[in-house]
Amino acid sequence: MSVYKKIRPFLFKIDAENAHYAAEKFLIMASKSILFQEFLARSFCFENEVLKNQICGLDFYNPIGLAAGFDKNATMIRGLSALGFGFIEVGTLTKQPQNGNPKPRLFRHLKEESLQNAMGFNNEGSIKVASRLSQIYPYALPIGINLGKNKSIPVVDALKNYEEVLKDFLEVGDYYVFNLSSPNTPNLRDLQNSIFVKELFLMAREHTQKPIFLKISPDMEIDVMLEVCMQSIENGASGIIATNTTTDYSLLSLPNQIGGISGAVLKSKSSEIFTQLAKAFFGKTILISVGGIDSGEEAYKRIKMGASLVQIWTSLVFQGPILCKDINQSIVELLQKDGFLSIKDAIGADLS
Repeated sequence: MSVYKKIRPFLFKIDAENAHYAAEKFLIMASKSILFQEFLARSFCFENEVLKNQICGLDFYNPIGLAAGFDKNATMIRGLSALGFGFIEVGTLTKQPQNGNPKPRLFRHLKEESLQNAMGFNNEGSIKVASRLSQIYPYALPIGINLGKNKSIPVVDALKNYEEVLKDFLEVGDYYVFNLSSPNTPNLRDLQNSIFVKELFLMAREHTQKPIFLKISPDMEIDVMLEVCMQSIENGASGIIATNTTTDYSLLSLPNQIGGISGAVLKSKSSEIFTQLAKAFFGKTILISVGGIDSGEEAYKRIKMGASLVQIWTSLVFQGPILCKDINQSIVELLQKDGFLSIKDAIGADLS
């Protein structure tokens, strides 16, 4: 049993959001000490040539990224890098700072190894976070910026709000993600329609040629999801990230009736959505899979299904900082078992 698994029962006695803040403080502290960073990197980073890939002009030394929602304000990038991630997505960021929804708003479901969050895009706002990023950018790893709409902005003004937050990060991000799929901002998911998505990506392409992705909900009807994704791709999207959290509370034995669910119980739903997405768009755009990925076997499965990259978040909470290393080592073993010389050869292998 790992050290983390031994101390996890004590950590989980702390309120989930307070525990997250404690982790943030630890990783900020780690980033201030080169020696400590090197110690963490030796413990948790794993490099192998077969894992390297270039996607959308960006170099990834492994395919495991941190999904948005963990490092909301880009305070932990150096510390997180030492945990073995191949790329880091910060946010969700909004134009104006906002406190998010009332607490408590983050809940653990231990039996299901899942989280339920109703955070509501709590963040320090684009100006402050962009300034913080400017102190380290360009960075050794690709940095993604997840962009959201302020709660106070009506849907009719959403396009302008997204444009304003995008413009603040044009010089300090490697790729951008439009988040229209969080269940924690009222009416946000209403923007997951073909008309708005077309306008959104046409607007974005007026400002940047860097990679831009759409992050989708796992709760959309398949036909609607495919149409929305098609419109985004045809109008400038570099790819699709699938999926965000779900509001299917039937997945949990004792759910709260708020927020979105992530973690192990999302695995099947997210995988099913990704299967449909890959059938329609593999080879036409870049696909990134997130949702319930908690092992090298699951990450490798998504890669063979058509994912160029995968992201984790909740599984890090339940399995601890060794997770990236374990996943990457496992992927290398699975690549060798299947006779692939590079991860590039495995992407979409199950679709051919």
